[in-house]
Amino acid sequence: MDDSAGLNNREFIERHAAPGRIGLCTGKEWMSKLIRKAQSPLTGDGHRSLWSHAFIFNERRADGHWWVLESDLDIHYKQVRLGVQENRVDRYFDNDLVPNLAILDFGLDEAQTKQVQVAGLDLLSGLSHYSLTELIGTLFAMPSRRLRRHGNVLARNNALFCSAMVQHCYAAADVRLLPDLGGKHITPQDIAESPLPHQSHRLIRDLGVSHLRRLGRHTEALVDDLIGS
Repeated sequence: MDDSAGLNNREFIERHAAPGRIGLCTGKEWMSKLIRKAQSPLTGDGHRSLWSHAFIFNERRADGHWWVLESDLDIHYKQVRLGVQENRVDRYFDNDLVPNLAILDFGLDEAQTKQVQVAGLDLLSGLSHYSLTELIGTLFAMPSRRLRRHGNVLARNNALFCSAMVQHCYAAADVRLLPDLGGKHITPQDIAESPLPHQSHRLIRDLGVSHLRRLGRHTEALVDDLIGS
């Protein structure tokens, strides 16, 4: 369902966040744009995906903030964090920098939620790193459903990119978001379109239609108007 009317990112998250739920988002940095474009073979209309990143809501802490578990590239001046990390969800509050958000509820019971959280914390304590290599392997296999059913040819131990980390944690609760897909091939777009029963709350501001396609549609409309007149 689309819950975009009148809500900012913070209000949307406060309304729908819960332990164990999956978050999806996209940003405006070059890596997000690249990942969205690369997933276009997986979308029904061939446009770039709405999503470039996936994470798991862990819990609301004593500081009053929701904290999330994620595998990410976090680059700041003189500081680089690559891999599984725990962050305040307020990093996703900026409406301009994070135009699209979704929160997916797969109806986990209390025991499953704890299993997902423990799996994420185990990765965090083990200092699992973000796998650009595996991400490249996933991008390479993306046009072929047959290749994606098999293991990632560039898989590495103790390494997971964002959506693969989410699937890893859900597997601990015996939940496979796409049953016929290798866990280290799963993308944010795959999670968004999981065939498993779930509720999807979405806040969409960037539909992912390129400027060239918009121009093409506008041109076609003008030509149709001229022919019709």
